[in-house]
Amino acid sequence: MKQTYLPTLKQLQYLVALHEHGHFGRAAENSFVSQSTLSAGIRELETLLGVTLVERTRRVVRFTSLGDRVVAKAHRLLREAEELAELVASAGKPLSGELRMSVIPTIAPFLLPRILPKLRRNWPELKLFLREEPSASAIESLHNGRADCVLLALPYPTGDVERDHIADDQLYVAVPADDPIGASQSVLPAALDETRLLLLEDGHCLREHALAACNRPELRTGAMMVGTSLHTLVQMVDNGLGLTMLPKMALDAGILRDTEIKALPLDSQHASREIVLIWRRNSPRGDEFRLLSAELREDRDMAATDKV
Repeated sequence: MKQTYLPTLKQLQYLVALHEHGHFGRAAENSFVSQSTLSAGIRELETLLGVTLVERTRRVVRFTSLGDRVVAKAHRLLREAEELAELVASAGKPLSGELRMSVIPTIAPFLLPRILPKLRRNWPELKLFLREEPSASAIESLHNGRADCVLLALPYPTGDVERDHIADDQLYVAVPADDPIGASQSVLPAALDETRLLLLEDGHCLREHALAACNRPELRTGAMMVGTSLHTLVQMVDNGLGLTMLPKMALDAGILRDTEIKALPLDSQHASREIVLIWRRNSPRGDEFRLLSAELREDRDMAATDKV
């Protein structure tokens, strides 16, 4: 009977790290081992399996087609191993131990400074590791096991996940104080001048939410998509370079403080985004994530009360 050699989790971790970073040095650094250790681990894996997974040259690291398939399977195996450990950990105290959460950039700077002190106070044994990244990268991190849960805004394609509602976040139009639009109580999408509209660059879901709320196809091609962050857009509007759209979450956090900008509700049927916490459907920590989302919901309710 032919003996079958099973890869170790460590070997699979090295392989996945190399695939992610495309460089032995960076992969080793992010795996907290020496480059020689990582390289030896991958070579040992190839020897045990009797196949070549990585083609090595002086300038480039290229995975074979079989190597790509092994990496995809390795992601799933490592995720299952982590979930096994989480299953045991979740049998103890809720919201304790390590938890990796990805948060999109149009939420992170406005919600986290408010909620983190409360989480530290209420759940002192929770070690929360945060990663700010765009929606597409955050979803990839979740499904590849780099993140345990993701805080993001819908609508956005998330794949097969569980989700819990946090809040509905209304969209506002931000204009210079002397802009004629500022005399209104709200702004209709038809009143927006596409040649003056400043939006986030591709990759930010808030851009798509704003365009969908307006339901004007010409805005997609006419708008000036220049901003890398909401704070950048605010500075441009404050300097009279145009107008933009902001979520209420950012307004509540004081993003317009020390500016001459006026914010008006966007008068549209779909002028909001849904803030949710999502996690993998088979995660054994689902109850913990629901508890975490309840903490986030309570914080949003308190923030709304503060504004009344």
